[in-house]
Amino acid sequence: MLHVRDLTAGHRSDTPVVRSVSFHLPTPGVYAIVGPNGAGKTALLHTLAGHLRATTGQIVLDGRDLTGLLPHHLARAGVALAPQGRRLWPSLTVRDHLTVTRPTTGGGFSVDDLFDLFPPLAARRRHHGHQLSGGEQQMLTIARALRTNPRLLLADEPTEGLSPHIAGQVTAVLRDLPDRGVTVLVTLPHTHAATALADRVYVLAAGRLSDPLDPHDGQADLKLRHHLTLTANHPE
Repeated sequence: MLHVRDLTAGHRSDTPVVRSVSFHLPTPGVYAIVGPNGAGKTALLHTLAGHLRATTGQIVLDGRDLTGLLPHHLARAGVALAPQGRRLWPSLTVRDHLTVTRPTTGGGFSVDDLFDLFPPLAARRRHHGHQLSGGEQQMLTIARALRTNPRLLLADEPTEGLSPHIAGQVTAVLRDLPDRGVTVLVTLPHTHAATALADRVYVLAAGRLSDPLDPHDGQADLKLRHHLTLTANHPE
């Protein structure tokens, strides 16, 4: 479904933030990337969404080369970003957020579908963005991205700062999205959350991506922690 080959993007001084990253997401599923702060997780998702331009490499979705396309063209191709920090419009209501955002293709998630996915938003549909709790804001961020009817949802640390109960509600929705034909690529700070959610887990450190790890392996969490320790001590 998604092929990323030798992707390099973003720079701090003379060093790229994302460094020759390659991976393949073969079927609808949930895929997680874990890594320390500054590893390049956000830069990778923003490059896939078109907000950062790749300096080398290729991005192919469903056989179509998307490398170098602008964000609105990528949205029309089926890529949606639920960014870290939420970035809602404080003066718009919950319903406004979902009605001004339109599907880029036919079908997909109606406003009522999204209220069914996130019942707390249905109860707050007339409230403005700045009146929502952190958990409600995160739900709305994801719902707004889903409203575009994506094939690929990029979710940047969607459980950041949430209580365990609300984080569980958010991850439950992400876990069910492949049944609706949406592949999810999510960044997470903790290995345990990644192995509980994802079909495959990658480690990103110093801009480089590991081989995928099967979270059903009984030693998955331990192996991820070990890999993170190694890359922290030997980032090159």
